[in-house]
Amino acid sequence: MHAEGDHGLIAMLVGFDRQLGVAAYVGDGHNRRPAVHRGDVGRLFRLALEKAPAGSVLHAVAEEGVPMRQVAEIIAARTGLPATPVDPAQLGPFGDLLGGDQPASSAATRELLGWEPSGPTLIEDLEAGYYTS
Repeated sequence: MHAEGDHGLIAMLVGFDRQLGVAAYVGDGHNRRPAVHRGDVGRLFRLALEKAPAGSVLHAVAEEGVPMRQVAEIIAARTGLPATPVDPAQLGPFGDLLGGDQPASSAATRELLGWEPSGPTLIEDLEAGYYTS
């Protein structure tokens, strides 16, 4: 989940990148992470409370998989750090998290509730400088 003022995973990654001195990604950087804007999650929670059948399994994903190399390249452009592949071990607890390919889908959630994410993408939030200022 991402949005202006967020201090979660991406903000922590930027801080860790600054400590490493590189905008890090693992392997070729084609591994992906799902993403969703905070406002879209709020709308989904409201819809879930209003319309979801009891026991429903819902998935709040707007972007099924954002390539981590693209994330690193934007961090690099915003911070002046070089975008560089690193060994996952260099990333400590982030290594497995950012090194794995973790695409996810919200197709069933969208169909069940008519939810359509409309907030900015993770890339748009990164390009806006929310995590690198």
